[in-house]
Amino acid sequence: MNRILLVLVLLLAVFALTACVAGPNAQVRTPNEDGKVAGFWRGLWHGIIAPITFIISLFTDSVNFYEVHNNGNWYDLGFVLGTGLLGGGGIMGSRRHHHHDD
Repeated sequence: MNRILLVLVLLLAVFALTACVAGPNAQVRTPNEDGKVAGFWRGLWHGIIAPITFIISLFTDSVNFYEVHNNGNWYDLGFVLGTGLLGGGGIMGSRRHHHHDD
C-alpha cells in the first residue's frame, strides 16, 4: 500500500512540475508594432522594474510583465540579471555577513 501511495505522489509531483514548464514564445525575434525587438538592455530594465510592472499588470491589460517581442536569450539574461539586482540575489546576496554571538 505504501509503495502505491509513493508512486501516486511521485506521479502527481511530476505532472504538477511539467504543468509549470514555460512554452515557446511565438513572438521571439519579431518586431512589435513600433518595429522594435527588445534586447539585453531592455531586458535588464524590465527585470529591475518587474515588481512594479507585475502589480500594475494585475489591474490593466495594457501593461505586460515581460516583453514577448525580444531577441531571445540575451533579453532573458538581462531580465534575470535585472530581477537579481533588485532582489539582492545571486553573488551579492550570498555575501551577507552573519553575526554570531559567542
